[in-house]
Amino acid sequence: MLLHDKVCIITGAASLRGIGYATAELFAEHGAKIVIADLAMNEKIAADVRMSIDNGISGPTDLHGVRCDIGSLDDCRTLFEGVISRFGRVDCLVNCAGVVKSQPFLSISEKDYDFVVDVNLRGAFNLAKVAVEHFVVRKGGNIVNVASVAAQRGGGLVGGAHYAASKGGVISLTKSIAREYGPQGVRANAVCPSMTETGMLDELTEERFREIVAAIPMRRAGKPRDVAGACLFLASDLSAYVTGATIDVNGGSHIH
Repeated sequence: MLLHDKVCIITGAASLRGIGYATAELFAEHGAKIVIADLAMNEKIAADVRMSIDNGISGPTDLHGVRCDIGSLDDCRTLFEGVISRFGRVDCLVNCAGVVKSQPFLSISEKDYDFVVDVNLRGAFNLAKVAVEHFVVRKGGNIVNVASVAAQRGGGLVGGAHYAASKGGVISLTKSIAREYGPQGVRANAVCPSMTETGMLDELTEERFREIVAAIPMRRAGKPRDVAGACLFLASDLSAYVTGATIDVNGGSHIH
């Protein structure tokens, strides 16, 4: 098992259709102790996620759900303090939390901008700050941030300029952490998915979906588990000498 006894916090894991959930399931298969954090988290959601993962891997999962508003630094500190109190440490943070809004640039209001950036970039910053504080004391730790191909190509299929900008900020933040805290044993990497079959695609018509897939070299959309696999690699010791990297999971739709 690649993550045996590792303590991993995964954000944005409340939806059974999402990348966060797929990552939690795959990490559980590899022996991790998992804390899933989400603004929507409650006892029922945590129980549903745990039951779904247990059924998927045919065994009990050491998983706990915590409600957390990642836009609040205090909430992020409380999250980490609770996990450390329970397990004694945190080994890895996987930030899958994110929101998207499809809007032309000139129609993006200040409120729209604040909403997207507060979750996608401020949230990643807050989580990373608290994680690094803990990792520096431990002289080791690992951050995996889920960004987006939108940050690389100037906009996504469903997200506007504010979404692309926020995810571009996540990539730059990740590189900055890797460079500054590598000497303290902290690794930080980003994953850039393209069109992935999550709730973010619900607004696409079937015709538009087929058009997009036809232009992807691998001729399919990504699955949440495809992205989870990249997260697993970066969270494990298989990537022990990888930091500051951006791993593309896009089926060849953006080769650069």
